[in-house]
Amino acid sequence: MPRPAVIAGAVSAAVAIAAASGGAFAGCAGNSSGHQHDPGSAPRPASPLYSPFTGERVARLDRVLALKIDNIVYARPQTGLTHADIIYVEPVEGGLSRFLAVFSSHFPRVIGPVRSARAEDMQILSQFGRPAFAWSGAQPHLVPVVEHAHVVDLYAGLAGGYFRGTNRIAPYNLYAQTSKLLAESRRASIAHDIGFRFGAAPAGGKPTRSFSIRYPSASFSFRWTPAQQRWRVWMDGAPARTTDAGQMGPPTVVIQYVHVAKSERFLEHGSPPPYAESVGHGTAVVLRDGRAYRGHWSRPTAHGGTIYTLPNGQRMTFTRGQVWVVLAFGPGSTWHL
Repeated sequence: MPRPAVIAGAVSAAVAIAAASGGAFAGCAGNSSGHQHDPGSAPRPASPLYSPFTGERVARLDRVLALKIDNIVYARPQTGLTHADIIYVEPVEGGLSRFLAVFSSHFPRVIGPVRSARAEDMQILSQFGRPAFAWSGAQPHLVPVVEHAHVVDLYAGLAGGYFRGTNRIAPYNLYAQTSKLLAESRRASIAHDIGFRFGAAPAGGKPTRSFSIRYPSASFSFRWTPAQQRWRVWMDGAPARTTDAGQMGPPTVVIQYVHVAKSERFLEHGSPPPYAESVGHGTAVVLRDGRAYRGHWSRPTAHGGTIYTLPNGQRMTFTRGQVWVVLAFGPGSTWHL
């Protein structure tokens, strides 16, 4: 049986939601020019520093904190997700979906609800070095895999900072206090290049008002909103809202078509759950600036990042800001309900 989550404190959901405001870590980027400062001249400004995950200006590159977030209807609306640098959408058992949210530029005070890990999480996380990983449990055979993975283990039964809200039933009410997770993540990796590129939109692309993707029992629709310059998210036909920042809407969405196979090693209630293979290559659609760009993705090794290219081989650029990566069922996928 999975290890039970230890409740760090019973706090009402109202308190959790009220506390869920974003905050960025402050820091200073050093002067890396290598030149000596002339006392008689103005100080040489430090080189701008940009997040490799969002392309936005940051004061410093901070630690990588990833959390497994539930996305079943009982877990909605979630808290803190609009502050994530990257949100990975993964297929899970029952044809449903779950999020793997990666934070480094902004850390909200509260994130949740936190749920159990899946096997493909380890493959996704390996490109980040040794990130901190917050999770609430796993299928019995998977627990030791996560425990021995190259992550800072923030299992809810061992790490501090978790609490249960009171407006939902368990297991859909487990939240995490970010400051306490970070206090136990001092040895986590610092954000580094994982293959994303940001900049002006390339030529081409098809004007697109909305783009939809389906799992067997879940659906996502991304609708371009020119006034806000973002793709507002609908899930299962309803706006994908958060408790602290309204409807989710990233400026860049990547639909990454991957091979989804049966995870024979990690049975879930007697049947193999899906395993979305994020190492390899395939086709992709990148949504940005109201256009859809078709191209390719390539990730040759688990410890390397993912390269996105256009059909002519040019690197695909993203709009600065949060990036969603939806792992969609690609050709040859062998998992089915």
